[in-house]
Amino acid sequence: MPQATHDLVVIGGGPGGYVAAIRAAQLGLDVACIDANQQFGGTCLRVGCIPSKALLESSELFAAANGHFAEHGIEFKKVKLDLTKMLARKDKIVEQLTGGIQQLLKKNKITGYVGRGKIIAPGTVEVTPLDGGVAIEIAAETILIATGSQPARMQGVEYDGDLIGDSTTALSYQEVPKKLIVIGGGYIGLEMGSVWNRLGSEVTVLEAMDRILPGLDGEIAKQAQRIFEKQGFKFQVDSWVESAKVEDGQCVVRCKDREPLTADRVLLAAGRAPYTAELGLQNVGIETDKRGFIQVDKHFATSAKGIYAVGDVIGGAMLAHKASEEGVACVEQIVNGSGHINYDTIPAVVYTHPEIASVGKTEEQLKEAGVEYNKGVCPFGAIGRALALGDTNGRVKILADAATDRVLGVHCIGLRAGDLIAEAAVAMQFGASSEDIARCCHAHPTLSEAVHEAALAVNKRSIHT
Repeated sequence: MPQATHDLVVIGGGPGGYVAAIRAAQLGLDVACIDANQQFGGTCLRVGCIPSKALLESSELFAAANGHFAEHGIEFKKVKLDLTKMLARKDKIVEQLTGGIQQLLKKNKITGYVGRGKIIAPGTVEVTPLDGGVAIEIAAETILIATGSQPARMQGVEYDGDLIGDSTTALSYQEVPKKLIVIGGGYIGLEMGSVWNRLGSEVTVLEAMDRILPGLDGEIAKQAQRIFEKQGFKFQVDSWVESAKVEDGQCVVRCKDREPLTADRVLLAAGRAPYTAELGLQNVGIETDKRGFIQVDKHFATSAKGIYAVGDVIGGAMLAHKASEEGVACVEQIVNGSGHINYDTIPAVVYTHPEIASVGKTEEQLKEAGVEYNKGVCPFGAIGRALALGDTNGRVKILADAATDRVLGVHCIGLRAGDLIAEAAVAMQFGASSEDIARCCHAHPTLSEAVHEAALAVNKRSIHT
């Protein structure tokens, strides 16, 4: 068996893996990065964040052309959907970005291996090409696992990867389904549901909990549901799916204590599961918890000496940027003994329309912890830029400690919330108070004025609301 030697072997070429590999190379290590796909970039770039956002943008423009452009005095006789071209645009963006990852690896002198990586002994990884070629054995002092996650399966749901599929399937429907049932009211289900709702599907979202967007601030989630319902979404909360199967060419979904539902397609978006299959963890004594996550310490070290793990595979927020930050912190700790990530300031974004973004604690979390806080809110209806853009749905909410005024959480639903939340994340990283944000001059007219006004409102000093 051919052999190679490197200082660090990273198993997984997604946002956690390739970023960690690049940072390690910058720090002087001889690095190898293994991925099971020809296109490096992981789920995020290939079948997740990037292609879904491409379709969200295209479908939003289609919806705007069908109605909202008329509000601006721009009228069309007829708007036609070319789904083939829309999907091709999505694929081109994926190809461009994954190709960029290959160039980054080359630029940083990182050796890329395409194949299935498996730990066969301490300090040894075997790479098996998917085309049946000759396996390669790699020796390395340090191994970093960054294999990410995959769509979770659900008991009773007869997944076929076609009529009953997951988020990857929903990126490539060759025609717009008349009826689409989405199992799961989280960000993945709502984003992909938005794409097909805008293109003409009748979308019904089934959520087992009593609200959509579990984990997000409750007030923001309630407003989001009202807005989505106006867009044509149908929601059934408290709906526990017992089965989903194809019967006579139709998808039939049965929920506990509810009438069966039928649809052309079903999108299973009930969360994600860590990808640890065939990694050879048992060969080095690494155990996973009952949900399959690898356990690590504060330095991202597993129970096996010299083996680390980051990203979705260790749990926590399953976000690409969280995985990247962990990858950087991990290799910095390995090389020079320092590296840090502040989990309290990792932002999250739902790329629906309007966007939803948050960082820090929700009101529910603060109440549960018994923390006294003050709240400042600014609706987008008070912002001139939002009026000019023709969309005043949403608000910015800032939660600050009642005693110290330190910002504990910021939650936003509205136009470009995903961009606005960056200011809040930076402010919180530096331990800012709401007064600090309020004292910063914000350009007029911009959407960021909503953040400024909400900061003023924390201490009942709002000017425009």
